[in-house]
Amino acid sequence: MPNLTVNGRTHAVAAEPETPLLYVLRDELGLNGAKFGCGLGQCGACTVEVEGRAVLSCLTPVGVLEGRAVTTVEGLGSPEHPGPLQAAFIAENAAQCGYCIAGMVMRAHALLRAVPHPSEAEIRDALRFNLCRCGTHMRILAAVKRAAGASSAVTGALR
Repeated sequence: MPNLTVNGRTHAVAAEPETPLLYVLRDELGLNGAKFGCGLGQCGACTVEVEGRAVLSCLTPVGVLEGRAVTTVEGLGSPEHPGPLQAAFIAENAAQCGYCIAGMVMRAHALLRAVPHPSEAEIRDALRFNLCRCGTHMRILAAVKRAAGASSAVTGALR
């Protein structure tokens, strides 16, 4: 039984070590932000952060995560109090169906942790792994730019 630290809280999970993190997040911990898209690591809908790096939770076994911090979109804010990046996505109306958005937010969050003021090319490069079937790519790009252009107090909150 691995222990997982998710969004700052440690959980003893009943899953086998080879169980994908996505299933544990959704089925055991009730964190439904990360979505099952393809199950093959090709769409990015399941993206979360592990130690500040974007990872595909459908491919990441829980057994390799003991002692490592996992952050999901729920760990960035709430509907009542969205985090700075989530607020930028809301302000830019970046979600249409919403299926890809948690993964997009998490990949953008990892980017902004590493590069607080990325160029448009860096944003596009970072998000290239995440698919959006609705075509809101330009609004997503605008949301990440908005978050990156926010005051240092906001970008500090991204960490």
